[in-house]
Amino acid sequence: MARARGANAVMAAAFESTYGTAPVSGYKKLPFVSSALGDEQGLIESDLLGFGREPQPPSRDVVNNDGDVVVPVDLRNFGVWLKLLMGAPTTTEDTGVFTHTFVSGALTLPSLAVEVGMPDVPSYGMNVGVRANMLKIGLQRSGLLNATMSLIAQGETRETSSAAGSPTSLAIERFSQFMGEIKRNGSAIGQIVAAEVNYSNNLDKVEVIRPDGRIEDADPAMVAVTGSVNVRFADTALLDQAVSGDDCELSFGWTIDADKSLLVTVHSVFLPRPKLPISGPAGVQAAFSWQAAKDATVGKTCTVELINDVSTY
Repeated sequence: MARARGANAVMAAAFESTYGTAPVSGYKKLPFVSSALGDEQGLIESDLLGFGREPQPPSRDVVNNDGDVVVPVDLRNFGVWLKLLMGAPTTTEDTGVFTHTFVSGALTLPSLAVEVGMPDVPSYGMNVGVRANMLKIGLQRSGLLNATMSLIAQGETRETSSAAGSPTSLAIERFSQFMGEIKRNGSAIGQIVAAEVNYSNNLDKVEVIRPDGRIEDADPAMVAVTGSVNVRFADTALLDQAVSGDDCELSFGWTIDADKSLLVTVHSVFLPRPKLPISGPAGVQAAFSWQAAKDATVGKTCTVELINDVSTY
C-alpha cells in the first residue's frame, strides 16, 4: 500500500455558480506550498451518570472546515486567490497585456470548489463553499514570497478518484522578495527591515441547525486592512505622522518588468505612535502596526493591480 506524500499532492479549483455545489468542469491546477483544508469533526464527552466509572460513548460534534492554504505570490495563478478574496476584477487590455484591478469592499464575494488530492493512496477531498477570510503577505529582504490564505469552507466530500477531470494550468512565474518595494505617498521608503500587509473579509459563519452539521454560508462583514512596517530609525517622517494623526498612502509592489507586476495600494493608512526601544549597541528599530480606512477621495480602502498575460479571471 502506497503512503501519501506532499510531493505528489495536487490542488485543483473552480469557481462555483451555486454556493456549496462543485462545478463539473472548469478546474484549474493551482500551485501551493501547504494546505490545511478539510472537514474536522470533534467528539463531545459523555455526561451521563448512573453507569459506574466506565465512560459511555461520546457524541459527534458539528463539522468545521477552516484552514490556511499557503500559496506562492506568482504572476498568473495568484489572480485566482485575489478574485476569491476581493471579487472579480475590472480588466483592461493593451496589446496582449492585461491589467486586472481588484478593489476592496465588494458586497458579494465568489466561492470556490477546491479539490486536494493525494493520488498515492488514492484520496481526493473536494472542499465546497470555500470563501477567503484573510490574506497575509510578508515582506523581507530575501527568501520566497508566499501568501497565506485563511479559508472557510462549507464541507468536504472524499473520494478515491478526482472529480476535477483534467484541470488546465497556468505557467508559474513567481515574484521574489528582492523585487519588492514599499512606497509612502508615491515615494520609496528607505530603511524598511520587514513589513506585512493583511486583508480580511471578517467572514461571519452562518451556523444554522441542519442535519449534516455544516454551516449554511459565510457572510462578509467589515473589511479590515492592517499590517506592519519595521524600520531602522534614521529619520522622523513616520514618527511625525504617527504623532500628528494624519494618514498616508502605502503601496507594496513587485515588478518583473513593465508588463508583469503586482501592486497593493492601501489608500488611507494611520500609524500608531511606537516606542523606540534601545536593547544594545546595534541599530535602533521602530515598529509601526498600521490600520487603514476608506479613503474619501478614491472611495475605497485598498486596490490591487495585477498586470500579466491572462485575459480573464
